[in-house]
Amino acid sequence: MPSLNDAMKKWNTPVEMLRNSQAGMYVYPVVTPEFQNWRNEQAAWRESAVLFDQSHHMDEVIVEGPQATEFLSHHGINSFANFDLNRAKHFVPVTPNGHVIGDHIIFREREDKYILVGRAPTSNWLMFAAAWGKWNVRLRHDPRSPSRPEGERVLREHYRYQIQGPEAYKIFEKMNGGPIPDIKFFHVDWINIGSKKVQALRHGMSGAPGLEVWGPYKDKDYIHSVILESAKEAGVNIVQCGSRAYSTNTLESGWIPSPLPGIYTGDGMLADYRDWLGADMYEAAGAIGGSFVSDNIEDYYVNPFELGYDFYIGWKKDDFIGKAALEKIKAQGAHRKKVTFEWNREDVLKVIASGFEEGTPYKWIDFPQPNYASSSADMVMQGDQMVGMSMFNGYSWNERCMLSLGVVHKDVQVGDVLTLRWGEPDDTAKTSTEKHKQAEIRVRVSPTPYAKEARENYADSWRTKAAE
Repeated sequence: MPSLNDAMKKWNTPVEMLRNSQAGMYVYPVVTPEFQNWRNEQAAWRESAVLFDQSHHMDEVIVEGPQATEFLSHHGINSFANFDLNRAKHFVPVTPNGHVIGDHIIFREREDKYILVGRAPTSNWLMFAAAWGKWNVRLRHDPRSPSRPEGERVLREHYRYQIQGPEAYKIFEKMNGGPIPDIKFFHVDWINIGSKKVQALRHGMSGAPGLEVWGPYKDKDYIHSVILESAKEAGVNIVQCGSRAYSTNTLESGWIPSPLPGIYTGDGMLADYRDWLGADMYEAAGAIGGSFVSDNIEDYYVNPFELGYDFYIGWKKDDFIGKAALEKIKAQGAHRKKVTFEWNREDVLKVIASGFEEGTPYKWIDFPQPNYASSSADMVMQGDQMVGMSMFNGYSWNERCMLSLGVVHKDVQVGDVLTLRWGEPDDTAKTSTEKHKQAEIRVRVSPTPYAKEARENYADSWRTKAAE
């Protein structure tokens, strides 16, 4: 079976391999693209209530055994000192060099059992780490549903729904048969959904209050019907969110979902990891899109300080992978910080208008989210100097503007107007990219989270910390 290392040998650089990926558009699988229309679906999490079906687009890894806590603590930056039962955390692993691999939401179900949910890079890293080290743990991996199931039946370990919005609490009370427990942010408790008792996480992914519920996949249809019927009985206009609008909720709340995993360089454990990863896995088949082209793949990496995750690094832990590297970064000071970029209206309209003119147009801006690569990297300029990188973009109907999330040099201030270079600088083999020319789009540096609701009502977390 060819490995990631084997795939990389066919190209001059990992950047060249990923920029010419044949994977096509990044797909959020199974869930219908739109239930009503993506504008109504975005508006629902701000105005009434929205139902997200999160059952298909994320990996799930169950970690259990006598050393489950020690294993996860060693392979993530987080402190586990106060991680009691029925809690959740934002789990972030880094490489020995301190580069972010990805992130998962981790739930503690028993003293010796955890469930992790998120994108493939973190799942793959943990699966490898369990095989590479000598840990008394068992891992069970339930990969995300196929991007293109072609009509085949799709089964998962768990269903996962999230209900968000200012009127969500009315639905919870109707489902539960009375007031629900006062669940603290990122804590878990049990509620009733019809005849089923289900676990509920206090969450707020779109910036609005809400709960995430999950249980055995065989109960999915029943849970779904009870949620919709309860909303009707409560007089709440709940809107089901399709896969087109789903990916944009993070633009308002400030989470960058797909940083490039920092695993393409490095010796020792990282070299072994690249031999373990298959040539058909996410890390080899994924794509880099955007105007930033560098021969050095490390120019695309990010560290926890840049993403605003540094405040929950468990410095008091005896050891964890990447600790020494992160201590060095902390001593030197991070050079970049996370921000939101608000795109200039006139410049966006200029790009769209070019699609109605003769000749080569600018790169098309797909609405509500131009999801043409698994990782994005667009240059953000101040004059002729690159001062930042836009990493995830899309349109917010609630804010009536294009937004993107990314990182900028620490000296850049909120309110500064910079220039984003939109579009690929040359032709690549990516099938998700049409022939186009580059455009310059003015962007105003804005707070993260961008949505006032998220900034003011989130519990003390990485989102609000990053905005300070």
